[in-house]
Amino acid sequence: MKKEIVAVPDIPQPLAHYVPAVRAGDFVFAAGQIASDYRTGVPPEARADPAFPYHGQTIKRQARYILNNLQKTFQAAGTDLANVVKAQVFLTDLGSFAAFDEVWREFFRVPPPRTGLGISGLLVPGTMVEIDLTAALPSARPAAVSVPDIPQPLAHYVPAVRAGDFVFAAGQIASDYKSGVPFEARSDPAFPYYSSEIQRQARYVLENLRRTFRAAGTELANVVKSQVFLTDLNDFFLFDQVWREFFPDPPPRTTVQIRGLLVPGTRVEIDLIAAMPTVERRAIAVPDIPRPLAHYIPAVRAGDFVFAAGQIASDYKNGVPSEARSDPAFPYYSSEIHRQARYILTNLQKTFRAAGTDLEHVVKSQVFLTNLDDFFAFDQVWREFFPSPPPRTTVQISNLLVPGCRVEIDLTAVLP
Repeated sequence: MKKEIVAVPDIPQPLAHYVPAVRAGDFVFAAGQIASDYRTGVPPEARADPAFPYHGQTIKRQARYILNNLQKTFQAAGTDLANVVKAQVFLTDLGSFAAFDEVWREFFRVPPPRTGLGISGLLVPGTMVEIDLTAALPSARPAAVSVPDIPQPLAHYVPAVRAGDFVFAAGQIASDYKSGVPFEARSDPAFPYYSSEIQRQARYVLENLRRTFRAAGTELANVVKSQVFLTDLNDFFLFDQVWREFFPDPPPRTTVQIRGLLVPGTRVEIDLIAAMPTVERRAIAVPDIPRPLAHYIPAVRAGDFVFAAGQIASDYKNGVPSEARSDPAFPYYSSEIHRQARYILTNLQKTFRAAGTDLEHVVKSQVFLTNLDDFFAFDQVWREFFPSPPPRTTVQISNLLVPGCRVEIDLTAVLP
């Protein structure tokens, strides 16, 4: 499949090593965008005027600034915001969400599926939101999926869109959008030791996602990409037990701890992409990379796409292995984030080669850092592995599943 870099000269050009968008097959994958001109930080047009602080909200100005640039990006690629099939919104303050959603409605008359997350930081100080979008080309005929038997969200998005060979679901949380977290997703306070709240929430969410995919004409068995956002990694072990119930043959998965979710008391948001049953789907075996302890596989090949699991710098035997750590005897002769990034990208390179492709064919990347101070050094390693870089989204999250891990990298590639 041909991968085409999309040039968008009339939007801000990033300082870091990535491109604004890539067109591949039926889809356009955009980099996550923030409200920065990459010259002055947050530009005046994306800030409330300090002389008139009650006549505009910074979050609204930032959202418009970003969405206008994303509109230009997709138009340069031959599509439009009307054809967006997947949206992820990373907010540094969930208290700004209602104002953000008002602007979202201005740009999306028919809204795409969306995942909304509270994260710890973004790469330019003062930026409040990063928006990560994927759109279909008009020829893919994206169509919203109606799912009447799941809770209907209060915010402006649909449960799923079917486009080409794939179904893109909105991230789901354990809320009925009437009472917050409903009774069936909570432990019974009369019997607190007879159930697990994270397991109840996970089952509630996955049951609703199963209904969503069935309404779209596919099944959980055809999921090719999964992302799990937990508010507390201590919930992970019990969560993974429920995951095994729903996924006997599991998909690739990325798991990170985030700062918060949009409904108080919810503990996990699950974001899934599935293929249609007619698409050939094959799990990728990669014997020469570390085998995870949890229930997922390193990659799936579906049609002309390869979806990889998020990877961290762990061998799953010793935690962070010696080759991904600075030598304590020579602490000033190496950089731990450099070592971790190389360890991960080397394993991802092996993964894609096992699937019949390579890093040069990556079309979408997400980087989850536990500390944005690591970013500059990380980006140096990124340049080594990606002379021609893919679109990228970078956010700071709260934590990763193995202590000492500083970055998780999530990639999607196409076959050559």
